[in-house]
Amino acid sequence: MLSFEHRYATLPEPLWVATSATPVAQPELIAFNAPLAHELGAKEIADPATLAQWFSGNQPLPNGQPGALGYAGHQFGNFVPQLGDGRALLLGEVIDQNGMRRDVQLKGSGRTPFSRGGDGRSPLGPVLREYLVSEFMAAMGIPTTRALAAVASGERVVRQLPEPGAVFTRVASSHIRVGTFQFAAARRDETVLKALADHVIERHYPEAANAKDPYLALLEAVVARQAVLIARWMSVGFIHGVMNTDNCSIAGETIDYGPCAFMEQFDPQKVYSSIDQGRRYAFANQPAIAQWNLARFAETLLPLMREEGDALVEQATDAIRHFEPLFSAEQRRLHADKLGLEAQSEQAESLMEGLEIQMHQGQMDMTATFDALTQYAASPSDERYEALLALTTHPDELAAWFKAWEVVAVASKENERFAAMRRANPVVIPRNHRVQEVIDAAYSGDFAPFHTLLGVVTQPFDESVEARRLAAPATQSEQVLRTFCGT
Repeated sequence: MLSFEHRYATLPEPLWVATSATPVAQPELIAFNAPLAHELGAKEIADPATLAQWFSGNQPLPNGQPGALGYAGHQFGNFVPQLGDGRALLLGEVIDQNGMRRDVQLKGSGRTPFSRGGDGRSPLGPVLREYLVSEFMAAMGIPTTRALAAVASGERVVRQLPEPGAVFTRVASSHIRVGTFQFAAARRDETVLKALADHVIERHYPEAANAKDPYLALLEAVVARQAVLIARWMSVGFIHGVMNTDNCSIAGETIDYGPCAFMEQFDPQKVYSSIDQGRRYAFANQPAIAQWNLARFAETLLPLMREEGDALVEQATDAIRHFEPLFSAEQRRLHADKLGLEAQSEQAESLMEGLEIQMHQGQMDMTATFDALTQYAASPSDERYEALLALTTHPDELAAWFKAWEVVAVASKENERFAAMRRANPVVIPRNHRVQEVIDAAYSGDFAPFHTLLGVVTQPFDESVEARRLAAPATQSEQVLRTFCGT
């Protein structure tokens, strides 16, 4: 089905350790992403029973060479020198239709040498959450890992309570993380560190190989991708939940969705993750945390760089400092799009700051606010104006902001600007209560709500009756205020 290569497996142990999946009791296919499979080079799709056997780990995929990846990480600021894939296996790499090398990984496939006493399994809920959210992010054009398959295991997984188990198949540009470099650096073996860095340059940043200092160029390139990624997260209200260094992809993709959520009522200090008691990874903190993670990445590369002493540290520090202007530039572009303004509009930032104040003070739903603004821009009317004001508890203040926005928006109104505005403002997101409804139904054996929601969030600009129903913000009784990690 897929034609695997195994270039990462040539790197020194323990960056990669050969490991087999542990079979599950009764695999049953929940979902399979056939368009993604074709993108990865699959010419034919096997029957559901065979897919369930392959993507549960019960039967090896032809030419698969499973292994667990080693990495370390700062978890909520505390360094752990060995983490690794405790419940995941890299099956191999494929060259997709665009000539790009991509990883295929099983998640929840059993114990590995990095399990640290864990069971190596995944509950069904986190599998469904990651499938929905990662495919929504892909539909929005936000760099992300992808969902290839979800398989029910027919077994129970014990967390707080026994839950149904599942295995998730994830596709990524690679699964190399800041924590992978920390893992190599902690061993104080420059040969291993250099092999990893050279692999990443060849795979992700080939232009860095020709730079005066390839490892400084690598750092600069990773900083640039992370800056763009975080700005795009913020534009849709995405809160990762666990931005540890082991969850920070060197390829610049969103990875390890865990207790992620999308902000509903706008609040810069919003946290959903049940384990983030100190609000370290609150919505507004994400740019600073990404920069902090990148500083940890820079520390691992110092032994490989050309400069020495103070000049070396200053050079790396300058690369990290560049995150902020890159992030700000991407955020300005996104803000202009979200407000329907020209890309170079001088008013975009002040108008966005004003709207964020209104959303926070007026307890406004972020996605619904921008959708209502987009609907008004498409077809101005009193009815649509009133619909926007109905979203806030402070209508007079929002009306004053609206007048200032309308002056600028009307002056720059062009078809392409409206098209950019709609692309920046989804009708529907995977709202927390909708995801929970899907999980609750699946725990009762009903996967129809999952497939319905998946169909809607992968068409995030659809304005059908069903999309509008699933786009509605949670009522007071429906709100989901805490999300949980599946480990």
